[in-house]
Amino acid sequence: MVKIALKFKADLQNVTDLHPEGEDFRWYLKVKCANCGEVTDDYVYLTLEENTPLKGGRGHASLVLKCKFCERENSIDIMKDTISKYTANDSNKYKSMVTFNCRGVEPVDFSPRIGFVCKGAETTTQFNEVDFTEKEWCDYDEKANLEVGIYGIEFKFDKVK
Repeated sequence: MVKIALKFKADLQNVTDLHPEGEDFRWYLKVKCANCGEVTDDYVYLTLEENTPLKGGRGHASLVLKCKFCERENSIDIMKDTISKYTANDSNKYKSMVTFNCRGVEPVDFSPRIGFVCKGAETTTQFNEVDFTEKEWCDYDEKANLEVGIYGIEFKFDKVK
């Protein structure tokens, strides 16, 4: 088993505490088979809410998939206690947002989409529909009379010891 952290980086403007909301949040990933190197054509998603039993009764994982090329069963599990908030102090720095426990597969691409939330840096305004399908997000904080936004999204995967 290999633990791999998704490290997130973005320019936060007048917002803080960016994080995925709820156990049904979908982490969209492209993954590579560690056995043959085949990468999934499409993004697959995993959630905390969905768990699939592993063959042989070895527990469960957030996602179990069979490699189309070598037919090996691989799995990836979200480590719930590693999910963290990306704050205004983290802006423009890489920070681990979640760690995955990977068996026979490793993530190679991440597609941030819907399901993120954040709040105003100077107010208590909640932004409950942060949508990254356009690779950035902006809105207006009426309490602070400020434009808010999240721009320049980058990510990388790092193995964790």
